[in-house]
Order: sequence, then structure tokens, then C-alpha cells
Amino acid sequence: MTDSLCLPLLRLTMAEAQLFVSQDEFTCSLCLDTLTDPVTIPCGHNFCLKCLSNCWDQSQVCSCPQCRHTFTTRPELNRNTLLNEVTKKLKKMTLSSPPPQNYAGPGDVECDFCTGKKFRAVKSCLTCMASYCQTHLQPHYEVATLKHHNLVDTDRNLKEKLCEKHQKSLEIFCKTDDSCICMMCVVTGHKNHEIVKLETEREEKQKQLGATLSDIKRGLEETEKTLKETRRAMEEMKTFSSRCVLPADGDSLNFTVTAEFSSEDLRKELSGLTKSVKKISQWVIMTRTPSAHEAPVFALQPPEPQSRDDFLKCEFVL
Repeated sequence: MTDSLCLPLLRLTMAEAQLFVSQDEFTCSLCLDTLTDPVTIPCGHNFCLKCLSNCWDQSQVCSCPQCRHTFTTRPELNRNTLLNEVTKKLKKMTLSSPPPQNYAGPGDVECDFCTGKKFRAVKSCLTCMASYCQTHLQPHYEVATLKHHNLVDTDRNLKEKLCEKHQKSLEIFCKTDDSCICMMCVVTGHKNHEIVKLETEREEKQKQLGATLSDIKRGLEETEKTLKETRRAMEEMKTFSSRCVLPADGDSLNFTVTAEFSSEDLRKELSGLTKSVKKISQWVIMTRTPSAHEAPVFALQPPEPQSRDDFLKCEFVL
């Protein structure tokens, strides 16, 4: 057989081998990775040169790590040139092979360019107004005229992003009319209007929304804090009312809560309550026993006036 006939047959044989040989058959059993600088030992097994050298350097016996065949003398390790070329090509094929793709399922956006059963789209192009799978998206990364296209995450509602009048993508925001428009709209109906890119307007709106949400959150926190203080004060008032015994005549403590109750009203009431408690604490507890068979009666008596002003403030009962 001539060399010209052998070459195509050799290429065919290698192509067939490429279909049936998996990467696992070129994996080192020591590092569990694709062979690097492969060496073949007398028992027929292959290992990385570095892996096998380290293994034998740390052992007193030279044996095959895979079949455990023991060698009386340490075999000389020489790189298997043919196997080395095969593993290099295998690594190159692994790096250059496209990532696995999945067929579009329920809820997925389908690729607009797949025929038959469609793959799941990974990107949508607002310039082409179409969605692409990983394979059909590749030209957008390689062709110069497509590299400037506006790629976004997959969107099943691309038609809603088209101008109804010109069927062009909505890329501009008109601040004057507060609406999204296309480039044709800028020329035909929005001359001398204040316009910005849609992305710029979106970022500005997001900042405004973030500031508004922060203000609302801060207001809710302040309201919640005031409400907690009010509840705590009301509980203290209830506790005081249940424990104190007021005088039978006069100087009773009154608390009035109206519909227009506020924290300021509460502070005023508490201030008056504090003064009244301080005043009552200065009174003298008088004990009076009507008879031997009756329980003693306790009463609060104001202290003796210490000055003319105190004397004038006293109430006399005739």
C-alpha cells in the first residue's frame, strides 16, 4: 500500500479512535488527572513521571501502584513520546470544547436560531431582538460588527422592549415626556428634548428608590421606638395606680387620655405625676383606732407649714 493511501486510512483510524477513547483511559491513577509526561513501566501501566518518581522515592520497594507487581531493580523511567502527544491533544480538546448545553424546558427561554428541538437561551440581544443559546451566541463575541450589540440576561418579553411606532429597541429615555423611546423617535418627535440613555435613567431611579426606602425604614424605626416608649410608660402608670392609695379628701391624682394623645402629653402627665408623688412622700401617716374591736384606720396628713407661704397654701376645713 502506498504512502498516499496509508495517510487517509491513518487519519480515519485516529478519528475512529477519538470517538471511542475516553479521557479516563489517559488518567494517572496516582494524581487522578490527565497524564503529564507519561511513562510506561514494564508491567504495561502508565503514570505521570513526577507522580511515580515521588512514589518510589518514598518507598523501599519498587512496585506498580496499580497492579502491585514488584521489580527487583528500579526500572529506568523514560517519557512515552507517543502517549505524551496524545495526552497533549486530549487536554487541548478539553479546553477548547464548548460547555454542555441543555434543551429548553418549562419556564426557559428558547434559542431563536435553533432548528428542531431548541436549546436553552443564555443571552438575549436588544440590538437583534433575539435570544441565543451558547453555540449561536458565539458570533457576538467573535464578529466585529456584532461585538457592540447590547447583550442582556435572557428575556422572554423582548417584544415589549420594541418601539410600537418604529419597531426599534427602546434605548433612550426622554425626561421631557417621561417615556422610553427609540433612536428614530429622537429624530422624529423629540427634538430639543432632554434625553438620556435608558441605563443612565434606570441607575438614577434606583438611587432615588434606595433613598426613599431608607427614609421610610428610618421613619418606621422611629415610630416603633416611640410606640415602645409609650407602651412602657403606660405600663408604669398602671403599675403605680395599682399600688398607691390616694387620700380620701382632695389631692387625688387624675390622668386624662384624649383622642389627641401624644408623647408630649405623656411627658407632661408624667411630670405632674412625679411632683404629686414627691409631695405625697412628705406627708405623715397617721394611725387612728376607733375602738378595740375595729381595725385601725390609716390616713395621710400634710406636714406642718414651715413658712408663711406654706401656711397660706394650707386648706382649712371648718
